[in-house]
Amino acid sequence: MGIWKIAGILAIITLIEYAFAFMMDAGTLRNVIFVGLTIVKAFYIVSEFMHLGHEVKGLIYSVILPMVFILWLIVALVELEGGAVKSSRGIVDYNPDGSEQVDDSH
Repeated sequence: MGIWKIAGILAIITLIEYAFAFMMDAGTLRNVIFVGLTIVKAFYIVSEFMHLGHEVKGLIYSVILPMVFILWLIVALVELEGGAVKSSRGIVDYNPDGSEQVDDSH
């Protein structure tokens, strides 16, 4: 019974993601919604199908906390390296109103 309940929850979350993909314009808000719903789905998958939800809190924290720091490291490195590459290449930002911004800070 528990597996079917979790599978139903995952299916509903996936349908919500699918609806957002076609009803919203691409942008930061849509990306934040996708990331949030993906984290919720990951929680259910790890909790039920990987049986981590039935373990003691010490084991749960020893698995979750390193993952939080690894994700933070990945985001920080992508932001740092992406900014450095953009700066070194003098990438031109596109603005829909027709104006251009040239990044000449290198």
